[in-house]
Amino acid sequence: MLRIKEPAMPTHPPIPAPLEAYAAQFDDLFTRSQQRTAFRQYLAGLLLPAERSKTLTALANTEPVVGAQAPTAQRLQWFLSESTWEASAVTRRRLDVLQADPGTAPHPGGVLIIDETGDRKDGDQTAHVARQYLGNRGKIENGVVSVGSLWADAGIYYPLATEPYTPERWFAGGKADPAFRTKPQIALELVDQAIAQDWPFRAVVADCLYGEHRGFIRGLTQR
Repeated sequence: MLRIKEPAMPTHPPIPAPLEAYAAQFDDLFTRSQQRTAFRQYLAGLLLPAERSKTLTALANTEPVVGAQAPTAQRLQWFLSESTWEASAVTRRRLDVLQADPGTAPHPGGVLIIDETGDRKDGDQTAHVARQYLGNRGKIENGVVSVGSLWADAGIYYPLATEPYTPERWFAGGKADPAFRTKPQIALELVDQAIAQDWPFRAVVADCLYGEHRGFIRGLTQR
């Protein structure tokens, strides 16, 4: 298997002070200074205004396609695919920060939103990819679909968790395979996860794909 060699991480201009203060809360989750620097670059690329979509080359501020070989893009690629850090630990820390901040702390008046998002992908080698309905495209295309949960009230919302949906083509037994999960099954698992992590909410909100699905409604009633 081809592995990306860890690139040297040069000094970059500082990110905005509020973002630096936020990023510093995650420093102990990374064992190397290159990782902490790349994490800051990644956050800045995601959050700062940009005219292009948030592809790898856009996050690295390089040209589309050909810019993927640029050192800045390669450093981000290494950070995201080869560097040894735990995404689950970063997610847990992000949620801890949200819960501890009075401006974002959840309360029983909020709701848990279940929704899904699709990303178009070429080829058939990317994990979870298949021809399927992509809601943001409004049609069936080759792509990846993920089911997510968000906490929200009248003034704020933020994501809690995201799980990819794996189409039947990836399983030896197709839909009959014990490991296959439908989108409503994934959604119920996200509800269970939110409950286990003590996120308070007064209702579960979802579109008709879930709201009219008998298994999903039955699962909520049982809970």
